[in-house]
Amino acid sequence: MILQPTTPKPPPNYHHHHHHHNQIHLFSPNTLSFSSGLLQNSAFSVKQPPIVPAICNTHRNPLFVACSSISQVHSYGTLDYERRPMLNWNAVYKQISMLDDPKLGSASVLNQVENDDKRLTKWELCRIVKELRKFKRFKYALEVYDWMNNRAERYRITTSDTAIQLDLIAKVHGIASAEHYFLKLPDALKDKRIYGSLLNVYARSRMREKSESLMDIMRSKGYASHALPFNVMMTLYMNLKDHEKLESLISELKEKNIALDIYTYNIWLSSCGAKGAVEKMEEVFELMSADPAINPNWTTFSTMATVYIKLGHLEKAEDCLKKIESRVTGRDRLPYHYLISLYGSAHNKDEVYRVWNLYKASFFNIPNLGYHTVISALARTDEMEGAEKIYDEWLSVKSFFDPRITNILLSSYVRKGLSQKAETMFGQMIEAGGKPNSMTWEIFAEDHIRNTRISEALSCLNSATLADGSKNWRPNPSNVSSILKICEQQADVASKDALLAILRRMGCLNDVAYMSYIPMLSGERIPGGVSVAEDSDGGDDGTFGLLNELQETL
Repeated sequence: MILQPTTPKPPPNYHHHHHHHNQIHLFSPNTLSFSSGLLQNSAFSVKQPPIVPAICNTHRNPLFVACSSISQVHSYGTLDYERRPMLNWNAVYKQISMLDDPKLGSASVLNQVENDDKRLTKWELCRIVKELRKFKRFKYALEVYDWMNNRAERYRITTSDTAIQLDLIAKVHGIASAEHYFLKLPDALKDKRIYGSLLNVYARSRMREKSESLMDIMRSKGYASHALPFNVMMTLYMNLKDHEKLESLISELKEKNIALDIYTYNIWLSSCGAKGAVEKMEEVFELMSADPAINPNWTTFSTMATVYIKLGHLEKAEDCLKKIESRVTGRDRLPYHYLISLYGSAHNKDEVYRVWNLYKASFFNIPNLGYHTVISALARTDEMEGAEKIYDEWLSVKSFFDPRITNILLSSYVRKGLSQKAETMFGQMIEAGGKPNSMTWEIFAEDHIRNTRISEALSCLNSATLADGSKNWRPNPSNVSSILKICEQQADVASKDALLAILRRMGCLNDVAYMSYIPMLSGERIPGGVSVAEDSDGGDDGTFGLLNELQETL
């Protein structure tokens, strides 16, 4: 079955079917501490969420807390508040995501909605948060929760909400702030969702010891009785290339009769693929297909297609890609992105165009991520004329200027030695109101490095440290090594010191894992840094991506 265009449909009217939902009641006098103000003191700027219990008078229990999933919680306003006109959540999401000044924040939009006498339900606000997280607008998502926390009389914060906030705090303010948030939570509130969220934070940052320690605590509390925490740990081990440890978790699941879910199988497939073990991967797929509780999804086949493409088994890859198409349902854009990207990696430009046209026919608008995906795919197939044409199309319809899209073409030009063309496009980006990000500057730094213009390369890297979003940027270790090599050949001590100053400013010198990729500095004592030879245990910092579905569970 090949993808067919579908007519876009508006989101269903949720209120037609929201009256029946399940609740979990926690009976404990400890719940009185939820509103004690314990969470109001914080080491970071975001106000902590009060946990508001629903108090009911019963003969046996004077207090209970109703905990519902996000999709089950809607509105807790007064009658007057409920009579306000409803507002489409998507309209509010777009206003937040398109804010010109990030300093204004989500609250500025939400307050304006309130001032316009419009109603925002809990479900709508959580739907906005979900969309913001989906497109990695984590700061805005956290601000939406902060806005709700300041209106505790209207919005009840559940343990699911708290787990999401912990994850967002880690992304926005760092792991230390997330740990502080976790420690301030009442013990009675810390359920498997919240422990799982912290585990995800540690695993995402490759903090092996803390992840393993927390996993042991979850085992002792009975919170590791389902597949999700194992999936998180398996992903950690896969990214640490400890495939033996990953296999041991599979054995533990089987020994404890814990059912493997679709994510477990998909991570297992990825691990096999990372080792280049095609036969083992196919054996796992056979086990998966034989499991009556599992129906392989499009992620399964995209994982296998990625492996086949990497190893040159293009016929098998094409078969998997067709199976992805047969499993695309609903309004999910992500499979289109994967199909386009994988066909680009397979250097099949005709299929890239075919799926791109189906994608455009299936949705009213295409987000920046869609344009980024197709332009990148075409660039990989060396179809630069087509990539430039779609880039021009994006310029005419873009919701905001995303420098990452421009960077695709800039990088291609620089690799081809078309420096003048890259500089011209850079000028056009500035004229159009675009702001270069750290990667934009590093692309030009690479061009200067290739032409041994070290002073200019260092100037670009310095600009990269000052660009918007530079907090999470670090120069590519290969570029650092190349500059160091040239400095050594030319006995250029001043340039080497300037480079080390940049690395020190970005926190690179204290990151053992990062420094291990720069052999020329291995064992060298650097003021304000560490010696790789002295400390090779690995660092806590760094990021990696969990499977998309794993993130959706939080």
